Amino acid sequence: MSCVFGFDVGSRLIGVAVGNRFTGSARGLAAIAVRDGEPDWSRLDALRKEWMPDALVVGLPLTLEGEEQPASKRARRIADKLGQRYNLPIAMTDERYSSQEAAQRFASARAAGLKKKSDAATIDAEAAAVILERWLASETTSH
Repeated sequence: MSCVFGFDVGSRLIGVAVGNRFTGSARGLAAIAVRDGEPDWSRLDALRKEWMPDALVVGLPLTLEGEEQPASKRARRIADKLGQRYNLPIAMTDERYSSQEAAQRFASARAAGLKKKSDAATIDAEAAAVILERWLASETTSH
């Protein structure tokens, strides 16, 4: 009961990360294509089968003032579909600044020679990892 998936929902891609409740760490797994508002379910099904998460965390895009916006509705809709499809608990968590943090991590990894420019697609998965790490940290401090 320690594996958790995190999601960064976008209009064209959904970043997916896997995290561990015991270590509080997360890492990006994949960027899943979205077509006509639907994620690539076969790809998500394969990741779920491989990792068997016991909970799902979806980033909730809010305005800088903390208000919901059109992207919030999309994230909530995807979260509902994930919950129904996999019958797992869903947590929504504030994702403000996660994309910027993911981009900074990517730039640092590139500067260190750990990533190439062609790895840029992994930024969505890295953003999901940032979202998941924040949630894991808040879970640890709330218990």
